[in-house]
Amino acid sequence: MVSGSWIRRFHSAPDRPVRVVLLPHAGGSASYYFPFSRDLSPLADVLSIQYPGRQDRYGEPLIDNVPDLADEITAALLPYFDRPVVLFGHSLGATIGYEVARRLEHTKDIVPSALIASGRRAPAEVRDEGIHRSDDRTMIAELVEMSGTDSAVLADPDLLKMILPTLRNDYRAAETYTYVPSPPLTCPIHVLTGDSDDHVTVPETENWRTYTTGPFSVQVFPGGHFYLADQREGVVESISRFLK
Repeated sequence: MVSGSWIRRFHSAPDRPVRVVLLPHAGGSASYYFPFSRDLSPLADVLSIQYPGRQDRYGEPLIDNVPDLADEITAALLPYFDRPVVLFGHSLGATIGYEVARRLEHTKDIVPSALIASGRRAPAEVRDEGIHRSDDRTMIAELVEMSGTDSAVLADPDLLKMILPTLRNDYRAAETYTYVPSPPLTCPIHVLTGDSDDHVTVPETENWRTYTTGPFSVQVFPGGHFYLADQREGVVESISRFLK
């Protein structure tokens, strides 16, 4: 495991010629990507980002906005660009991944090998749906609908009490994000989505195209917002294409 607050390495592979950085969804933690790390580690050194306020960072102050999260994550990642790096983010993680890539390219002159954006509208298309201002019952209903939370957690009132503040914080970051117009990236952008995701339609994914002057592609999987839970093999294969 990598030392430091932000970065976790679950499978030691420091000699691999390329790295993958995995950014979690709202309410998610680094360990969500443990199986992805296991599957990708034969090809890459896999780093998972741990946001504050969860798991081993429980009790640390939460960060409720994307710019500050992106600033902190960019700073934490700078020592790891001694080789090519692919950024992968799901949902909120996709927006953060874009902002990290933008900071790297525009202020550090570092171009990621690719940005893979999963389950998220393009930055300027993000909408405030008011989930972070809703009551606990509505927020729990959102969790059930998206199928992104373990059923054991949803059935445990004490666990729910622990995670709801973190989840509400992350939804605030996701829903209040405002895109600041800037030059497009030069790194490739590859967008992944589920064909029945209520949060982003397949046509909407095409709006990511204008955010890069490099190669662009969209890949559609069966499933909803958390399609990647059932389609891990396909997602790993998709990420792997950028590691060669």
